[in-house]
Amino acid sequence: MARTTKPLTDADCRNAKPRDKDFSLFDGGGLFLLMKANGTKSWRFKFTKPSGKPGLTAFGDYPALSLSEARAKRDEARSLLATRIDPIEHKRQVKRDEANSTLNSFEAIARDWHAKSAGKWTPDHARRILGRLEADIFPAIGQRAIADLNTRDLLAPLRRVEERGALDLASRLRQHIDGIMRYAVQTCLIDTNPARDMTGALAVRKATHRPALALERIPELLQHVENDGGRTLTKQALRFTLLTFVRSSELRFMRWDEIDANRAIWTIPASRTEIEGVKHSHRGAKMREPHMVPLSHQALAVLEAIHPLTGRFDLVFAGDHDASKPMSENTVNQALRRMGFDTKTEVCGHGFRAMACSALLESGLWSEDAIERQMSHKERNGVRAAYTHKAEFLAQRRMMVQWWADWLDANRTQFIPPHDFAGQGDKVIPLRKGKAA
Repeated sequence: MARTTKPLTDADCRNAKPRDKDFSLFDGGGLFLLMKANGTKSWRFKFTKPSGKPGLTAFGDYPALSLSEARAKRDEARSLLATRIDPIEHKRQVKRDEANSTLNSFEAIARDWHAKSAGKWTPDHARRILGRLEADIFPAIGQRAIADLNTRDLLAPLRRVEERGALDLASRLRQHIDGIMRYAVQTCLIDTNPARDMTGALAVRKATHRPALALERIPELLQHVENDGGRTLTKQALRFTLLTFVRSSELRFMRWDEIDANRAIWTIPASRTEIEGVKHSHRGAKMREPHMVPLSHQALAVLEAIHPLTGRFDLVFAGDHDASKPMSENTVNQALRRMGFDTKTEVCGHGFRAMACSALLESGLWSEDAIERQMSHKERNGVRAAYTHKAEFLAQRRMMVQWWADWLDANRTQFIPPHDFAGQGDKVIPLRKGKAA
């Protein structure tokens, strides 16, 4: 008759004392508590492998692993053996799977994608992308195996961003996730990209364009600028912005050493030396490549008028209280509001760009390529960009900015439509609208 093993009790396990040699307390079904001479109590499971060979594995130490927990592990192991699975090999496989899961988690792959993509971004932009992922995506799905994620899983954290009203952020995060999952496909971690099906799933904020005056109101604007009683440098900033129609940061962070007065060229660098304590002061040209801005006679005259005010400093448009820092980003718009314009519905500093672009197009004189290059817009067609991104169209653009400045002068007292002014005299050499030679 087989010997019956009396199951252990918690008291048996708790009261067991070490001896000179190790000894075992049996619970039955192959489970026993090994009482070591050093006082350690360790749960062991003895069994026969599917191959017929003896096997022995450890579950953990008592009391960290209680008697009931040890029995549960024994029962799980016996269930595996009933299906001819070696519990030791099963444990090793689970550890391997966990290691692979960590290695191929969404966060791990996302960081790998970020590291490999960072070379095409500015350091500031790369930091922003990683910061967005760390704040809103990694806490939700970062530890999930990337192969286990479906469209619904990927949308879940985006929905939370959407619910708090950050629609632009949600859209950017969707693009980042799509890039990460596409990278996972390319590196053979997954077969298909579930992020593709997120297109159109998120709410989109209605696009709002920067307000710009109708060209017919140009004389009104010029008269207000002329009669403005504010700070002299502010008035000149308005004039220079209108004459060059550059972006706010390109203007505010402008340095004197960027100007070549002899050639009448202002070269906006791809990036600038950062000014301590001034946000985004490292920014240069919007497209992150040097941008040449031809200067009209009128623009050069404005710089000559400014030079006695800030010429001894680095910044052309230096701040009123601290010349080492630029004028406020709100200076131009505040001046427009002081003149009576609503900068949300009528015109803002950025709106000068739209006004200039409209007039140049309506004149019929200038090629679209030259206008786009003057506006420092990025070519959206990749094939076309390969042929045009190096073309500066500088000769045509010199005539263009001079025509624009002359047209503004002509509109100081009354409105003259661009196409009418284009036909007056020999101010410019007419160029057919279309592609530049």
